[in-house]
Amino acid sequence: MEDRKEILMRLHREMPTEVIYEGNPAHPEVLQQAGIRQANVVAACTTSDAENLAICYISRSQFNVPRTIARINDPRNAWLFDAKFFVDVPLNQADVMASLIEEEMSLGDMMTLLKLRRGQYSLIEEKIPPGAKAIGVAIKDLGLPEQCVIAAIIRKGKVIVPRGITSLEVDDEVLAVTDIKGAHQLAGLLNSSRVK
Repeated sequence: MEDRKEILMRLHREMPTEVIYEGNPAHPEVLQQAGIRQANVVAACTTSDAENLAICYISRSQFNVPRTIARINDPRNAWLFDAKFFVDVPLNQADVMASLIEEEMSLGDMMTLLKLRRGQYSLIEEKIPPGAKAIGVAIKDLGLPEQCVIAAIIRKGKVIVPRGITSLEVDDEVLAVTDIKGAHQLAGLLNSSRVK
């Protein structure tokens, strides 16, 4: 749902017309005409914090939408985005960006492929360089925490289903499901230990 003409023009070029509804999402009559009574989730993603709060509040209080998500544009307003305005999931873009930067900086060459369980877990991938501590070590002997599971190894273009006795080799691509603590521990084992 959008009411800004310049954005609508772009949306109509990029998306099927039937999924676009023209109107101001902060007006209850517009929400009703758009079919909000059938919605399971409303995501309020305008550039105005006041509108995003109003959309969540109206969606729950007037239309009983079971779940609401709201974008927080100004971090100073984050304290408003809670149960009193019926915001189930507040997305503070400053926090999201800071978290992504911190994760990228701290995990070296490890790449996050997918976030799971609201970001609590990630599917990560890392190629093992020469000099990594994990080379030649059986997976069962790596000392990984319970929340870190090596799901697959890609070796010379073929997928290997890892077992406890499987040892890691240089240039293996390791796919793992892990929380942030496990990712840091795994990164320490899979990164090169050579002094540069």
